[in-house]
Amino acid sequence: MPDLTRRAALLASGTLVAATAWPSTLSGLFGSSSLAAEGETESHGLSVFGELALPPDFKHLPYVNPDAPKGGQIALQSSTTGGNQNFTTFDTLNIYILKGNGAAGMGLISDTLMTGSLDEPSALYGLVARAVRWSSDKLTYTFLLRPEARFHDGSKLTAADVAFSLNILKEKGHPVIRTTLRHLDSAVAADDGTVVVKLNPSRSRDLALIIAGQPIFSKAYYETHPFDETTLEAPLGSSVYKVGPFEQGRFISFQRVKDYWAKDLPINVGQGNFDVIRYEYFRERQVGFEGFKSAVITFQEDFTSINWAQGYDFPAVKDGRVKKETIADQAPRGVQAWWFNTRRAKFRDPRIREALRYAFDFEWTNQNIMFGLYQRTWSYFQNSDMAATGTPGPDELKLLEPFRGKVVETVFGEAIMPPVSDGSGQDRKLLGQAFKLLAGAGCKRDGNVLKLPSGEPFTIEFLDFGGSLERHTAPFIKNLRLLGIDATFRVVDAAQYQSRVQDFDYDIVTQRYGASFTPGEDLRVAYGSEAAKTPGSQNLTGIADPVVDALIEKALVAQSRAELTTICRSLDRVLRAGFYGVLMWNNPDHWLAYWDMFARPQTPPKYDPGVLSTWWVDEAKAKALKLGG
Repeated sequence: MPDLTRRAALLASGTLVAATAWPSTLSGLFGSSSLAAEGETESHGLSVFGELALPPDFKHLPYVNPDAPKGGQIALQSSTTGGNQNFTTFDTLNIYILKGNGAAGMGLISDTLMTGSLDEPSALYGLVARAVRWSSDKLTYTFLLRPEARFHDGSKLTAADVAFSLNILKEKGHPVIRTTLRHLDSAVAADDGTVVVKLNPSRSRDLALIIAGQPIFSKAYYETHPFDETTLEAPLGSSVYKVGPFEQGRFISFQRVKDYWAKDLPINVGQGNFDVIRYEYFRERQVGFEGFKSAVITFQEDFTSINWAQGYDFPAVKDGRVKKETIADQAPRGVQAWWFNTRRAKFRDPRIREALRYAFDFEWTNQNIMFGLYQRTWSYFQNSDMAATGTPGPDELKLLEPFRGKVVETVFGEAIMPPVSDGSGQDRKLLGQAFKLLAGAGCKRDGNVLKLPSGEPFTIEFLDFGGSLERHTAPFIKNLRLLGIDATFRVVDAAQYQSRVQDFDYDIVTQRYGASFTPGEDLRVAYGSEAAKTPGSQNLTGIADPVVDALIEKALVAQSRAELTTICRSLDRVLRAGFYGVLMWNNPDHWLAYWDMFARPQTPPKYDPGVLSTWWVDEAKAKALKLGG
């Protein structure tokens, strides 16, 4: 979900795949276990490719302050979206279906069977479930629930609620969720405290942990409320926060539940410290920045280079009331790109797609627009050892060799890298290479107009819901026009944008896919053939390649991290050789700015700033600022 909680590190590609995407198909993958019955193993958590870092009797997560005070408010903008959410508005509190524009932060209100640590991204520990028991074939998982689990109205949270939630999500949930749960054969309540989940033998390595990370809904509540409809009625939750005051499209707040049933569990100690978490909505990021300057927003992670380089010269920064901080990003960064919609005929020839990337001058854009603050993205697995470099190693060649003749030969050579320009903004050599590729694909120049092989003028519309990328896209468009392509940048309102993206009605859109430490179902959601034809899916570019599908299937059942790394490197080579988008840039750091009213633990988590989960309001600082508690 789009919340900066402990669950943030467990999200795959920023989507609603689940709160996790890490598997369990092998014996010995689950740490700190004891034999529950013949053929079964029981544990307080699930882990991938190794032991759990925390023992059954751990007292709290290693990066929290167990004595952190509670109170105060933090106000921010949503920085990521998933499912039906968008950045600039909302008209429903149901984020688990395709319809509507979902509100930020709704993932805060629902507990899950298990949850994770920002130090240990490939592990889950019991939350609603005190333990999990699995069969020797890893097809049956029995979750043993805590009898004290409750919904916010005081009603008991039982196995019937868990089974209902999994089944309704599989049947009526957002297409991304339905896709990831398709190999869930059954979820049944054996009794109030025991839910038995059976998986199909064709399941992915991820599925058990995906299931453990799904939100739990009240079965009784949805007996009188349709699950598959938009609504502005706050649904019944069970977690540390509940929906507070909100105004459609303007703000939504979440209030801490002071008698939260799980507040003293070790997995929760020192977390959920704010009394109120409030998300503000603005039509434009720059307007939101003005809201930060006036303390309407009290915390923000900045994603705009011009703001970071030049925007913090207002009085509150100069006198120390506002702090700026740079924190190294140690997590995999995924990939952001201008994605081509290959469902449209003009983008089906990979030579045309390859040509267009020569028109983007990253070196000029970075220095002249982004103050040299970014690095070029060149891999789908950026900032991880799963990114392919150089020529394929022996293990990669062994994996790729059966596909020879089914993939372009360049896959077996040096990994494709973005072109490096002369920094002029109009590199004639690179534009010449672009035109050569376009001509080779059958495009012809007619005066100042480039025509496609069909004879139609080559036009491109860059679709967006805001103008923050317009100045970055403008020099790209200028070079495309030099090639004879009529390129334009079009901004539509958020609702229309979401509708068009869900229906695949666009030429080019921009999207950042986050990256998992242990890729699995997120690969199928973003790059699989089935997703390419599923409205509302994350496969924006329409990749439908049997080789990509085959490599994804191998990744889903990899039996060691080394094997998974080899598969992902091979997949990276194939995707990069397909030229499905013009890869953009990435930030090696988190840029944090906040009014000086917060405190945090001395030891931060490894893979996320942990703001919403581990920070708290320093009452004395807040009073000195006179911003309220």
